[in-house]
Amino acid sequence: MRFEQERRSLPARAGREMAGSGALLRQCPLLLPQNREGSVYEGFVTVQDRDFHIRILLPSDFQLKNARIQCSWHLKKILHGYHQIVKQRLQRCSDLVSFMVELKTILEAALKNAQELHVPPPPEYYSYLVRDIETLGWNKVVYVDTGLNTIKLKGEDSCGRQHLITLKLNAKSSLIDIYNQFLAALESLKEFWNAMDEIDEKTWVLEPENPTRSATMRRIAIGNNVSINLEVDPRHPTMLPECYFLGADHVVNPLRTKLNNNMHLWDPDITLLQNLKEVLETDFPSRAVLEKTDFTMDCGICYAYRLDGAIPDQVCGDSRCGQPFHQACLFEWLQGLSSSRQSFNVIFGECPYCNKPISVKMSMKKL
Repeated sequence: MRFEQERRSLPARAGREMAGSGALLRQCPLLLPQNREGSVYEGFVTVQDRDFHIRILLPSDFQLKNARIQCSWHLKKILHGYHQIVKQRLQRCSDLVSFMVELKTILEAALKNAQELHVPPPPEYYSYLVRDIETLGWNKVVYVDTGLNTIKLKGEDSCGRQHLITLKLNAKSSLIDIYNQFLAALESLKEFWNAMDEIDEKTWVLEPENPTRSATMRRIAIGNNVSINLEVDPRHPTMLPECYFLGADHVVNPLRTKLNNNMHLWDPDITLLQNLKEVLETDFPSRAVLEKTDFTMDCGICYAYRLDGAIPDQVCGDSRCGQPFHQACLFEWLQGLSSSRQSFNVIFGECPYCNKPISVKMSMKKL
């Protein structure tokens, strides 16, 4: 492992509108994969409300111990003296997500211990900054602090969507250049947001409840206690996304079969939603005809729909039952049965409603 100072110009912090996926997205929403293989990640790691540019290159075998880390001179300076600790964490972590958690912890400690001398910018910096703001237009300024160190600007893409960017300014910053990069980044993600907006407007999205522009995941209702989880690539929004079905096997299995048999019909020249309808040979519940409550049911154990932000995603596979449960509720229920058995992180038992066989994996929070 080695640290390398980044020599090319840093992109604008329009990366705030982008995201990775899954657990990495939650930990580092500004760190994005740069290729379909997932061997190159680039973006920002956020610690103490400060963003640090970083680039991670994974080897062909994806072993973290042989990864290379490229970072800005500022981040390299902060981590000076922590090189061995970072290298040790890189060798011991099993995946990129766990390493990023470790890196953020190290950064927290490094920032607390750093004795950085604050050198005020020259007087002409402020006059240049005010000139740049006047060129952009004060109507684009949402917030600026009294020291002119932090500024929030709003921008609009060609489809009329509003976006915000927060900048930490310094004497070397060109506000106009950064803002233009921000607008260019918005346009590069236009098709992605078009696809997600169509899904949000024409289907019932179960999760996330209030999706942000950076959210790449949608869980869409297909029917009663049946849904599909989509993970859309922001760089290739018209391509077949990662799909995962949730529901009873007797309902989900035919959908998986249709997806596998019709995958070759996927047409990148039509919208993502229309492709899903044709490949799965189904229509999604219409917002104009049905209410969300028509195909959502409370957990059969805690009698709530949301529990710590999660919705029921475990369903009894018996076609005459089909009762949904929260993963955590079902695991605790089965764990309390004397007749249940556990194999690794999966527990097997009987459905609380129909006594038919049912199983559930232990939630990651309990591992």
